Amino acid sequence: MKNICVFCGSSSGTNSIYSEKAKELGALLARQKKSLIYGGGNVGLMGIIADEVMAQQGEVTGVIPHFLFEWEVGHEGLTELIKVESMHERKLKMSELADGFIAMPGGFGTLEELGEILTWVQLSIIQKPVGILNVNRFYDHLVAQLDHMVKEKFLKPANRAMLLVSDDPNELIKLMESTKIEQTTKWVSPEQS
Repeated sequence: MKNICVFCGSSSGTNSIYSEKAKELGALLARQKKSLIYGGGNVGLMGIIADEVMAQQGEVTGVIPHFLFEWEVGHEGLTELIKVESMHERKLKMSELADGFIAMPGGFGTLEELGEILTWVQLSIIQKPVGILNVNRFYDHLVAQLDHMVKEKFLKPANRAMLLVSDDPNELIKLMESTKIEQTTKWVSPEQS
């Protein structure tokens, strides 16, 4: 895994732990010579992680739609900033560039990106590891919801297991590097599994 895509908020949140973990993850990526792929913003956790990777002489590629760049939230101090036409094109480009995906705390956009990437892995459109950096137990309720979806047979246990979770950046990257994504050859409903 050389290129890690990080989905995260355009806000820093209410607790300084979110910014601290974004910096910790950014420094770790740079130390491990892993490039950051992200949404190209200069605000919130997005800007913090990108700035930290760059400060540690790492490489950062941002992918941002033109309309967000025009709102002056595009980060111009990156290794590369790719401008695209739409949010969908942004996700597609990030998925092409990345070898794995990490979701940090964020809002609707972060959840939507995480959900779409997980669906692409589930459908074998891509075969790349996906993890949640569960800072300050931010995603505990989401993890519980996913477990409930398995219990109620709307989600297969094997698909639930695709999402790796840790509150430690180093541990999460190790989990992702040791995970092999198997291609699904036949779709089976959760009721049949």
